[in-house]
Amino acid sequence: TRLMVRSLTAPSAVMAKLQGFEFWRKTLKEARYVVAPMVDQSELAWRLLSRRHGAQLCYTPMLHAQVFVRDANYRRENLYNEVCEEDSPLIAQFCANDPEVFLQAALLAQDYCDAIDLNLGCPQMIAKRGHYGVFLQDEWDLLEKMVSLANEKLKVPITCKIRVFKEVEKTVRYAQMLENAGCQLLTVHGRTKDQKGAMTGIASWEHIKAVRQAVNIPVFANGNIQHLSDVERCIQETGVQGVMSAEGNLHNPALFEGRSPPVWEMAEEYLEVVKRYPPCTLSYVRAHLFKLWHHTLQIHQDLREELAKVKTLEGLADVSKQLRLRCQEEIAKGKDSEDKESGLPFPHWICQPYVRPVPKETVTNGNSQASVLKKTVCQKRALEDCESADTLSKNKQKKRSRNPKKNFCPEQKPKYIKCEQCGNPKGNKCVFSLCRGCCKKKAYKEVADCPSKCVRTHTHSLMRCCMLHCSTAVHWNTVPTYTYIHI
Repeated sequence: TRLMVRSLTAPSAVMAKLQGFEFWRKTLKEARYVVAPMVDQSELAWRLLSRRHGAQLCYTPMLHAQVFVRDANYRRENLYNEVCEEDSPLIAQFCANDPEVFLQAALLAQDYCDAIDLNLGCPQMIAKRGHYGVFLQDEWDLLEKMVSLANEKLKVPITCKIRVFKEVEKTVRYAQMLENAGCQLLTVHGRTKDQKGAMTGIASWEHIKAVRQAVNIPVFANGNIQHLSDVERCIQETGVQGVMSAEGNLHNPALFEGRSPPVWEMAEEYLEVVKRYPPCTLSYVRAHLFKLWHHTLQIHQDLREELAKVKTLEGLADVSKQLRLRCQEEIAKGKDSEDKESGLPFPHWICQPYVRPVPKETVTNGNSQASVLKKTVCQKRALEDCESADTLSKNKQKKRSRNPKKNFCPEQKPKYIKCEQCGNPKGNKCVFSLCRGCCKKKAYKEVADCPSKCVRTHTHSLMRCCMLHCSTAVHWNTVPTYTYIHI
């Protein structure tokens, strides 16, 4: 029933395809407060909770275009079954690296959303292995083809979410290329592809502002959003049409309302939405509760372990209830002062962002000191740590017990010469200067030998020719067969 309502009321079904600012004004209703696409986190229940508390536009979690095309169950579980009249406007995001596959996935999804977004911002290792997300940002010809084909064939607009290059000028040219290809709305995450995890650092609003001034389509900003005041300041400083939040929204779904409610209020409301709009994967619910109760779980470690173990929705709700009761006991005893020592701006039971450790030096947005932040705060463990047995991980300690001479310092590891074709270590004695796999392919293609890897394609070819010649001679002559075999 929900699916029928959504497909009948979708703007794409009742009006012509809108573009640029007209699309933003009419279809997206001038959305300023946007919930980001988050893998396994921006599911229907969370989107509905966020909309109740000020969000005006939501994205689906990133969907894999190839899987979406070939797997009907994947389509059903990740989009079709999540169609809801309240969940509008909605943009479906895909990762892809093939124009035809991306188009096929978008065609299957366009009746269930208001636009299709191409993910060009995911910096994770899985995106590198799959060759999508931010790892396509240097392949402009491919991206131009993907966006232009989708813009030509789809009945809903095509949008893109990108990360910036280090150079502002290159970022601007990148955005203009996507606009010229047919992108109707651009979300700019003000971090580079290397700014992730422990090296996240500060997002550059300077890059976002430059893109906004250079293009003639709506722009959303992403990065450095923890409170509603950050949203307003970002819009004022960059001139963007809207602001997207990811981590800030996960820790405080009421961010766009400008409120910081008690955690249990948001947790209980979320669980109520989950029950009303099933099915919702249990791991999604657990992950959201971990985010909401993050600061409290640092204190109540026993309930942290319990939250990780329970295997039912009722069990998760019970742990959340226990956390609420403990917090209310602390409030009754007047333990607010303890949170001031922890460095949190509010008591731990209040929804508030998780702030990564910052350097002692003050780092302002757009300041050149951002590089200092990256080096001082987001640094990996010091090399001397890897020399001390006390600080080695359990896995490394096992390796050292098997091999006492094992060295874990990257600077002292042997350097291998790379294969000229794929970048893997090459064989030391390979005549082609290639790795084993590339050597085999080259030897087969060129009918050549590589003695170092026992690849004897040329020799085997000669042997086959000789044997064929011998068998032919035997067929046409009366000389005994064994004479030719020994030749």
